[in-house]
Amino acid sequence: LLLILWLHLVRVSSELNVEQSPPSLRVQEGKSTNFTCRFPTSSFYALYWYRWEPAKSPTILFVISLNGDVKKEGRVTATLDTTKGYSYLYIIGSQPEDSATYLCA
Repeated sequence: LLLILWLHLVRVSSELNVEQSPPSLRVQEGKSTNFTCRFPTSSFYALYWYRWEPAKSPTILFVISLNGDVKKEGRVTATLDTTKGYSYLYIIGSQPEDSATYLCA
């Protein structure tokens, strides 16, 4: 199931030309960081941010569909700008438990 979901995420992202940066990141504990997801505005319906911890299945962090929308859970925030085709995922005051792979699709 894990492999199937991963392949699905990769397939959806590549078909929609979704680009995420940086591809990998190392952050010092207590520091803040962010990820950028770029997508074509012409084919946008909703954007998903996932968190994938080692040896676990990916979980949905946020689903965003409205321009200017901001979603927040604890120290993690996601924003959306559909006019420019960008979404940002911010982690404030990184902690060891934040270690994971973060994906957008």
